[in-house]
Amino acid sequence: MNQNAQPHSGAWVSFTYASFFAAAATVGAGVLFLPLDWWAKGYLAMGCVMLVQSCITMTKTVRDMHEASKLVNRIEDARTERLLMDAGKPAL
Repeated sequence: MNQNAQPHSGAWVSFTYASFFAAAATVGAGVLFLPLDWWAKGYLAMGCVMLVQSCITMTKTVRDMHEASKLVNRIEDARTERLLMDAGKPAL
C-alpha cells in the first residue's frame, strides 16, 4: 500500500455518501413525478441506474490502471538502481 497516501477524513466520506444519496433521491423523484407512462419511467430509471453503475466501474478501472502504473514504475526504478549498483562495482 502507498505510505504517502493520506486517508480521507470522516467528514469527507460522510459528505460523499450524503451527496450521492441526495442526488439519487432527487433524480428518482424527478423520474417518478414525470407525466409519462410507467414503462417510460422504468426505462429512464434503468438508464439512470446503468449510468451510475458504469461511472463506478469506470472510476475503479481508471484508479486500478493508475495504481498498476505506479507499481510498474517502482519495479523499473528498483531494476535501474540495481543495474547502476552492479555497474559501479569494480571488475575482478
